[in-house]
Amino acid sequence: MIDRRTMMTAALTAITAPAPVRNALAQPSMSRITAYGFSFPQLDGGDIKLADLAGRPFLVVNTASLCGYTPQYAGLQELWVQFHGRGLTIIGVPSNDFGGQEPGGSKEIAETAQHRYGVTFPIAAKTVVKGAGAHPFYKWAAEARPKDLPRWNFHKYMIGRDGYIAEVFPESVEPADTRIKTAIARALAAG
Repeated sequence: MIDRRTMMTAALTAITAPAPVRNALAQPSMSRITAYGFSFPQLDGGDIKLADLAGRPFLVVNTASLCGYTPQYAGLQELWVQFHGRGLTIIGVPSNDFGGQEPGGSKEIAETAQHRYGVTFPIAAKTVVKGAGAHPFYKWAAEARPKDLPRWNFHKYMIGRDGYIAEVFPESVEPADTRIKTAIARALAAG
């Protein structure tokens, strides 16, 4: 049988004891932002909303019309044809940041990408991809992968179904490269 003194001591202890400290790991954490939180103005008007691609992998490539790598547009179009039906999206992001190799406006960019190389995947309006004025997607990518920043035109970010950077390929890796096709197949198979 519990006496009155024991009950009072227990009650007083409960009232004066410090509140239990929550385990920091048990607290719900803020979710990190994904690529789906961004959009690009589209070359011919409107927006390319990455949220519309939620749950699907996509490739973001900074492009330029007057670059030695410009023929990669053809390889990117081949990837689009090969994998778009399975869920891959490719987004071309023209930029004048490297060597001034995208000096024209929308008309000139469309002439190169769509007419000369037959590109049918989405093309953004000309965008800054490096430095303080970089588009928010590129700032996000730089924070996520600081060692994998675009160093030239045709740098490729492979975004997985989870909305995070799955792979990064520098400009020297051609779209037809086995590493890119393997990364795409892996991203499409995930999930």
